[in-house]
Amino acid sequence: MKQSQTSIVLIDDHEMVRRGLRALLHLEPDLTIVGEAGTVAAGVALVERLIPHMVLLDVKLPDASVTEACRRLLAVVPKLRILVLTSYAEDSTVMAAVQNGAHGYVLKDVRMDDLIRAIRTVAGGHGYLDPRVTQQALHWIRTSSHLGEASNGTSRLSPQERLILPLLAEGKTNKEIAVHLRLSDKTVKNYLANIFDKLHVKRRTEAVAWFMKEAQAPGAARGQSF
Repeated sequence: MKQSQTSIVLIDDHEMVRRGLRALLHLEPDLTIVGEAGTVAAGVALVERLIPHMVLLDVKLPDASVTEACRRLLAVVPKLRILVLTSYAEDSTVMAAVQNGAHGYVLKDVRMDDLIRAIRTVAGGHGYLDPRVTQQALHWIRTSSHLGEASNGTSRLSPQERLILPLLAEGKTNKEIAVHLRLSDKTVKNYLANIFDKLHVKRRTEAVAWFMKEAQAPGAARGQSF
């Protein structure tokens, strides 16, 4: 049986980056590059014409911000999966991306195996955030969860729900979270539904972005830095 393929459009203004990605992904039988562009305008036109499964998107493009890029791409293909691949790790940039539709965020110096995993995770319908861009937030979440502390924002979540969020940020699936916390898949699904409802979000990456923002709020961070 022929393996199904994930069609990808690359949007990055550096030709060498696009060449490197093309060479890397060419080795993966389930991933195929169907187009590439150096600007958001050209990328949107390609996506509208080719209807790919996903886009690998740089943050710093000459003609639009990551916020505008995500909005324009999803306007032409609402079901498009977007994985941001960039050198910028600022929390504000990460949040701008995921709050405007990106399904994942990875730094360009990521290991090749981890990049392929991130691509497949996002293509498969899950969210993925590079652990390095969420270290401070994850440290705070774990600390507050273990010590029973919570900010005004997280006080609305149960201790078990706060334990789930770090695993969510690491890109784990429901099944992996269930194994880690020794819960059933159905229980994890119910917890996630409760989290989304309490935080007024619809997607996994939005929930993590919410916590990253919460971690930066005055008085949120406790203890030593990570």
